[in-house]
Amino acid sequence: MNTRGRLVAAGIIFVFIVYAIMVQQYNIIVYLAGALAYLLWSHLREGTVYLATQAFHRQDYEYTKKLLAEIDNPDRLRKGRRNFYEFMMGNIALKEERFDEAEYHFQLASRLPWRKDYEKGMVLVNLANINLRKKDYERVVGYLDVAEKLKLTARQQSIVEKIRTEVNKHI
Repeated sequence: MNTRGRLVAAGIIFVFIVYAIMVQQYNIIVYLAGALAYLLWSHLREGTVYLATQAFHRQDYEYTKKLLAEIDNPDRLRKGRRNFYEFMMGNIALKEERFDEAEYHFQLASRLPWRKDYEKGMVLVNLANINLRKKDYERVVGYLDVAEKLKLTARQQSIVEKIRTEVNKHI
């Protein structure tokens, strides 16, 4: 749910809580309070990252950016959401050619846990690509070395090889 949807749902739950108090149905109040607590928890720990991920996969970057902007404090997101938040923010900054900001977000994403090696590999490939543009070849080699230790997809492997050949031209 996005923030507005959560607010509407919280308002409806609050109305039901008031009604349950009026009719003295205290057991229902407990369930409704639990639902309200879950809405608050999901807003703080999950945010709109899932919706943003779906928009990102559809390549709707403006909507992705809007959904990610609804997250007030990304530090509160749980690690399983924060890594995707940072990855998407890095990609958006990269598409807008804000390379320093993109590198910052990818750096944060590289330090967070990923379920699969190829997910972390994509972060490292992006970091290598950014540093290749900045002509910081030493860092590019470092990122590629770490990425090659991971289990990458064939496409990622070919990108790593292309970046490595480009770096070798300049070293």
